[in-house]
Amino acid sequence: MKGVITMSEQAMAVKSGEKLSVKDLTTTGMMIAIILLMSFTPLGFLRTAGLEVSLITIPVAIGAMIIGPRAGLLLGTVFGLTSFYQCFGMSQFGVVLLGINPFLTFLVCVPTRALMGWLTGIVFKGIEKLDHSKTVSFFIGGFLGALFNTILFMGALMLFFWNTEYIQSINTSLGNLNVFAFILAFVGVNGLLEVPATCIVGGVVSKTLRKVLYKKIRSN
Repeated sequence: MKGVITMSEQAMAVKSGEKLSVKDLTTTGMMIAIILLMSFTPLGFLRTAGLEVSLITIPVAIGAMIIGPRAGLLLGTVFGLTSFYQCFGMSQFGVVLLGINPFLTFLVCVPTRALMGWLTGIVFKGIEKLDHSKTVSFFIGGFLGALFNTILFMGALMLFFWNTEYIQSINTSLGNLNVFAFILAFVGVNGLLEVPATCIVGGVVSKTLRKVLYKKIRSN
């Protein structure tokens, strides 16, 4: 019974976000390692003519769902820092932004991803309480992770760089769109790839890891 109570308390801690157990920290460390691996190999990005399609939202969303908002905040911050590092020669788009304003580029890359991870964890906690199947919520959480990433990143990009010559030159090539139409045109293809990938992969992996890592042990 003691083992049952201990595992039960850990599961409740994961849901409530009150504390991080050793298992939570280990899982978080594993997700950080995956983020770093994806960030510095072709596994993390699908390069296109515009923005890079990022698949790193997947481990961030997974961690936010199975561990909690604080883990999502940490994982999102790591994602953001690696994204900012990409601007130093690894991402053509990022290099240009960095040349325009390094500080604003940092704000576009880091706080947005940190907030994405945190929001994914917060919203997932609410949705999971309403999900009697305990399955659909994981796919919704994965979908929201990618959606939050796109909205926050593009929102910051437009706020800080919309009036720059670089963004306006891209807009001219698209037909001088208004800011909302520009966002849709600029991330349209990216979103079609990033959102389904995070939704499906993130949902399946999160559900599986939650079941394996945080399943209560029942004694006979």
